[in-house]
Amino acid sequence: MAAAADLDEIEEVNANCILMDNLHQASSSGTQTDSTPVYDSDGSAE
Repeated sequence: MAAAADLDEIEEVNANCILMDNLHQASSSGTQTDSTPVYDSDGSAE
């Protein structure tokens, strides 16, 4: 069984991984939005 200090460290690492994943998703979704063509109401891409 892991010691209490080890569990705290594991939880901290997991929290950091979640934060990094959220940042990565936010930055990658921003670039995906930039590269997506914008469609006018008539359906043609600008």
